[in-house]
Amino acid sequence: MSVWLPAAPCTPRACVRATASRTGVPRAVLRLTAVVVLVLAGVALAPLGGLVPAGVVRRWSRTVVRAAGVRVRVTGASAPAAGGLLLVANHISWLDVPLLAGVRPARMLAKAEIRRWPVAGALAARGGVLFIDRDRLRALPATVERIAQVLRSGHAVAVFPEGSTWCGRAQGHFRRAVFQAALDAGARVQPVRIGYRDVAGALSTAAAFVGDDTLFVSLWRVVSTRGLVAEVEVLPVLAADGHRDRRALAEAAGTGVLDAPPARPSPGPAVVRHAPRGPRQSVGGVRRGEGRRRAAAGWQPATPAIPGNAGTAASS
Repeated sequence: MSVWLPAAPCTPRACVRATASRTGVPRAVLRLTAVVVLVLAGVALAPLGGLVPAGVVRRWSRTVVRAAGVRVRVTGASAPAAGGLLLVANHISWLDVPLLAGVRPARMLAKAEIRRWPVAGALAARGGVLFIDRDRLRALPATVERIAQVLRSGHAVAVFPEGSTWCGRAQGHFRRAVFQAALDAGARVQPVRIGYRDVAGALSTAAAFVGDDTLFVSLWRVVSTRGLVAEVEVLPVLAADGHRDRRALAEAAGTGVLDAPPARPSPGPAVVRHAPRGPRQSVGGVRRGEGRRRAAAGWQPATPAIPGNAGTAASS
């Protein structure tokens, strides 16, 4: 393994938090079975390539996610339906692949190890997956040129430029090489932000596929979690020729995608506070003499919270 390969510090033990909202085992088994059947069907049909309508691919992709018990919430504009397009997104989970395909069907860029997988590797290659040999830095220019050729032909290519999965509470940065392909082809770049929230609306790491996680463990964690929501935000498309080089294009694409995701704490019940009632000679709800006693004890009146100042900060 080369030392230059991108890596994330996220691990299941350090980053993935156990969830108290879990579904029953029978339902989780049904979800897992449905996901496996749908994925195998998709892999079997992958060699048909462009013969399958884009609308069918999008519906299948979102059905895979929903079959896992995950609701999908898509915001933002629609991705361009035609022409060369480089889709780039942050990378948290195996769920990111069907979620990105739901934005626009595209040829995925995957690590070369997948090509050596029995059966699935050959089918993936026939289905148009582009492979990158991450162990050979010298092979990178050829991979970039191959991506540029696909973009010039009017197809879309989907890439996760962080190069590794992160837990969702911490993120990496967009590596620049794939953006050179968009510059060479004069193609547009479609940034997409992906995140996951729990049943209460808080950021969730249940979907994360990080570190030494096995695929089965990650699958089981997802299908056994109740109320998981996948958020997909389609950001404004970027014209590659509007940026001076791949560094500037990568930074522009990363803006919004790699910003700290906003916290969404679940709204609690409204609490109405009543001023203490005193006799008629009270002023402002405080009996005469009571204010002096409270001041001596260090009491201060409550200050209303200012919306928008609350936030969360977490790292892996």
